[in-house]
Amino acid sequence: MLDTPIQKHWLDAFVRLFELCRPKPDEIIVIVMESQSRPVNLMLAELALRQLAVSFDTLRVETKPANTRPIIRSTGASNALNGETAIVARLSAADLVIDLTVEGLMHSVQTPGILAAGTRIMTISNEHPDILARLAPDPDLKPIVRDAVARCRLAAQMQVTSAAGSELSIAMANTVTVGVWGWTDRAGTLAHWPGGLVVSFPNAATINGRLVFKPGDINLTFKRYFESEVVCQIEDDFITSIEGSGSDARLMRHYLDGFDDALAYATSHVGWGLNPVARYEALCMYDKDDLNGTELRALAGNFLYSTGANEFAGRFTEGHFDLPMMDCTITLDGAVVVDDGRPV
Repeated sequence: MLDTPIQKHWLDAFVRLFELCRPKPDEIIVIVMESQSRPVNLMLAELALRQLAVSFDTLRVETKPANTRPIIRSTGASNALNGETAIVARLSAADLVIDLTVEGLMHSVQTPGILAAGTRIMTISNEHPDILARLAPDPDLKPIVRDAVARCRLAAQMQVTSAAGSELSIAMANTVTVGVWGWTDRAGTLAHWPGGLVVSFPNAATINGRLVFKPGDINLTFKRYFESEVVCQIEDDFITSIEGSGSDARLMRHYLDGFDDALAYATSHVGWGLNPVARYEALCMYDKDDLNGTELRALAGNFLYSTGANEFAGRFTEGHFDLPMMDCTITLDGAVVVDDGRPV
């Protein structure tokens, strides 16, 4: 029996999501979940698919035991499919995978192969359904995100600056850029819900400069707002120093050092949020167990800098930070797309 009673508006949001994913009666649809996945979201997904009268299977894998290395949270680099050869084969043979794994399959080692088989993956972030319903899929987001993607793909250079002292340069030529508006209806693509952001996965040795995190910026891996200044120097994609006298810098250094993996210091992706419904104060309003923080990734006008896995550069690591920064200015070939934290 569920501890959390089903609410109609939660179910309506799940139904709307799956309608936008356009499942067909003859398609193979698979829900993949873990023993530690959120039970209420599994129930909502199954009820919504039944309401749409489509057939599906639910595949369950045991959540892998915690290891002695740093705790893995909010990475998008799930290890749930490690060693699960038969499950991966089932997912690769599916038309639509509903991803309810705890960390999400976005940066998982197995994901590129599943997508290459033509499967579309719909990742439902491990959030309380109240968050998901509040950020229900909005078709109006799609053209906004697609426009941002087009601008990134045409750009040769992205510059990020801030009054706090950030100065970051990203070479954008031939960079893979993807947009997430919150659902997927195309074969071989992955989307996550909540959506509303654009992210670029830069090529090797294309990112250089300095990021200055100030109080009020966000560390989503720790699910906390920065309380002190942290300065990160970045050379050829890799963070080479993390400076600061407060607990924020010390926690970041300690966490990344614990992986004993140089790739944990590499840049995963860069981009900005576009969802006007996302709320900056969301981390204050929910217990940590009730949110994954995807809302803050999509917060309109943020600059999202992330470390760790970059499947397009062939880098896979469990070490990962998602670090939305406020009040930044982002330019593409000199054209302002975010002005002091406000989307243009």
